[in-house]
Amino acid sequence: MKYVAAYLLATVGGNASPSAKDIKAILSSVGIEADSSRIANLLAEVDGKDINELIAEGSKKLASIPSGGGGAAPATATGGAAPAAVKAEEKKEEKKEEKEESDDDMGFGLFD
Repeated sequence: MKYVAAYLLATVGGNASPSAKDIKAILSSVGIEADSSRIANLLAEVDGKDINELIAEGSKKLASIPSGGGGAAPATATGGAAPAAVKAEEKKEEKKEEKEESDDDMGFGLFD
């Protein structure tokens, strides 16, 4: 993702066709060591393509992906069986958390 971001920064900055050197310069300016093979792959993928068209195409693909919350849980046919199972799982989780909390101090107390 950082390589794509560097490529986009270069294009927004007015460079219609950023080179590997341009991308490396952007990444190194923020302390990122660039991988030449990843840059080469990116440049091969976008070679001869308009960045605005690629963004529009990607936006269409993202629009088809559901991004809402989980929504309401579906009703079960058995009625009360599902809530009981959920309660049992919650109790197990609470027990696990209690064990983890007691291990946090590793035998050393701040005020012992």
